[in-house]
Amino acid sequence: MKNLSKILKSTAITILLVFVASCSDDDNDASPILPTEQNIVEIALATPELSALVTALQAADGNLVDVLSGDGPFTVLAPTNAAFTTFLTANGFNSVDDVPTDVLSQILLNHVISADLSASDLTGLGSGYTSTNASGIDENNISIYFNTANGVRFNNVSAVATADIDASNGTIHIVDAVIPVPTVASHAAANENFSSLVAALGASDIDLVGLLSSEGPYTVLAPNNDAFTTFLDGSDLGGINTEVLTQVLLNHVLSKTILSTDLTAAESGYDNTNATGAGMNSMSIYFNTSDGVIFNGISEVTTADIVGSNGIIHAVDTVIDLPTVVTFAAANPSFSTLVEALTTLTPSTDFVSVLSRTEGDNLDGFNPDFTVFAPTNDAFDALEEIPGEVVLTQVLLHHVVGEANVTSSDLTNPGDTTAATLQGQNITVSLPGTEDNIADVTDGSGATDIGIIAVDVQANNGVIHVLNKVMIPNLN
Repeated sequence: MKNLSKILKSTAITILLVFVASCSDDDNDASPILPTEQNIVEIALATPELSALVTALQAADGNLVDVLSGDGPFTVLAPTNAAFTTFLTANGFNSVDDVPTDVLSQILLNHVISADLSASDLTGLGSGYTSTNASGIDENNISIYFNTANGVRFNNVSAVATADIDASNGTIHIVDAVIPVPTVASHAAANENFSSLVAALGASDIDLVGLLSSEGPYTVLAPNNDAFTTFLDGSDLGGINTEVLTQVLLNHVLSKTILSTDLTAAESGYDNTNATGAGMNSMSIYFNTSDGVIFNGISEVTTADIVGSNGIIHAVDTVIDLPTVVTFAAANPSFSTLVEALTTLTPSTDFVSVLSRTEGDNLDGFNPDFTVFAPTNDAFDALEEIPGEVVLTQVLLHHVVGEANVTSSDLTNPGDTTAATLQGQNITVSLPGTEDNIADVTDGSGATDIGIIAVDVQANNGVIHVLNKVMIPNLN
């Protein structure tokens, strides 16, 4: 019996050890059961102060609930219930149901960024632009401006109240205001670097803020504050003639959508602004992308493609003053030999001052408006040699018609148009041109193989037409 008792005791201990070991093995093999992280929509549904946002998501076009339940990643700027109440009241709506669903959808998508951005990511950058999922001009994604100088603010209308709520498909930042879809005007107002531009728009003698808030399309070349400081050169904005100021500002506005990719694809060329040049014609503007994107040879794009609902903004580092014919000649590398001829090769004649004139009644009789026939570098290269100063001065004067802004539409077509040059002899322009020429020109020497290859570069004091050969007067 004693032996049996020992055997039973030993057997019981063995069974207990095997059981404990078995349980220990099971514990080592089993994976812990962790809570599943919620997606953005699930978190919004579980957050009472976001109930209005959830209602709006459900009411909008495009099934935004399903979109924000997707893989992402998304950063959602989530307005509070109070933010929605303020937005609805300010816009005359009684409830979210009163907002047109397509409009509501774009407003909500303006709070969604297709990237996972934490508050520390934004503060690390300081300020700048990113893109939302809202559709702007020509279906480009709307830009949104952020600034972290005093908290994290978006478009200067909405501040982050609660940051970095992690979701399985991105991040939520709860914000204190609904962010309207911006126009180019409201984009300018949102960025403190454009405060001088906004002040200038308000000082204009026409409602430029209203214009840039209208349907568009517009491309705005927006000078930063430093650009205006240089332009004013210590003067007060109020001291500038408002009519002149308006024209300078309109010289930064084009009535079309032009992205930076459009400019770089074209490499260089001319377009028209909303300013009015000589003859009440639309002012031209020259762009070149060989070294950055530069307008009229002086103003470089520092931030490109800020997209609004009605246009595009490119921030620039220089105010683009109203151009003269000299401005355009100096800006375009194709005229570098012409510029050299007008300056260093003819030091006894101040061609730059003469062709920069905007007022008449000059004692020498060289009065604007000027019509300039500008030979390209290739045109000068075709000469056996560039003549000395005395002859070159006469040659250059033979390329300018004074007191006339003669555009291509002013020429007889078909037929001949004859004009006296500042040199004294006539030239004749014949339309239509031969071969690749827009028009043919007969110079003072009787040469007829000269072609106009580009027309109507409109300046504030005249117009430029481009020649493929140098015109020579009769010097006998």
